[in-house]
Amino acid sequence: MRQLADTLAAHDMPVKTGEVFPTDHAGVILRHDDRMAMGSVVWGFPGFKAKQLIINARSETVMIKEMFKAPFLRERCVFPMSGFFEWSKDKEKNYFTDPHGKILLVGGFLAHFPAGTRSIILTTTPNDAVAKVHDRMPLLIPHKELKNWLFNDDFAVKQLREEMDELQGSTEDPDAVLN
Repeated sequence: MRQLADTLAAHDMPVKTGEVFPTDHAGVILRHDDRMAMGSVVWGFPGFKAKQLIINARSETVMIKEMFKAPFLRERCVFPMSGFFEWSKDKEKNYFTDPHGKILLVGGFLAHFPAGTRSIILTTTPNDAVAKVHDRMPLLIPHKELKNWLFNDDFAVKQLREEMDELQGSTEDPDAVLN
């Protein structure tokens, strides 16, 4: 992940590393014409009210919500990440990663607003590990399907309904996990 961040920074596309929050610049892999490219995009769509931010879109409704359907079909991306956090009902922070140490590819999409291009993460029904902590999780894209996710609309719509691979969870100190 650090290498991706360094590459983007060298091209004047700084990204936040470690724990990324809404309104931070996140590194993404996206479709640029007929090839894949890397980019840096602010995480979160502007909401309907002042200072409101929309950071996630539900995979089950993305194709019926006017705000999401066209951008989803036009500009999908993935957020490469080493893992993601979910908070339990007991306010305990849980960090989820691939059990084999692979980078997670989280599905999302971009949209253009007067203030610039913004990104949003797709969420779905959780797998067994995440369900113990939270009722949603990011939509994971299998590595071998990255190109299909970016370029094939039929595949992408089908992926919205796929079950997510298993992950491993940890309640270790997040700073120790990320650094």
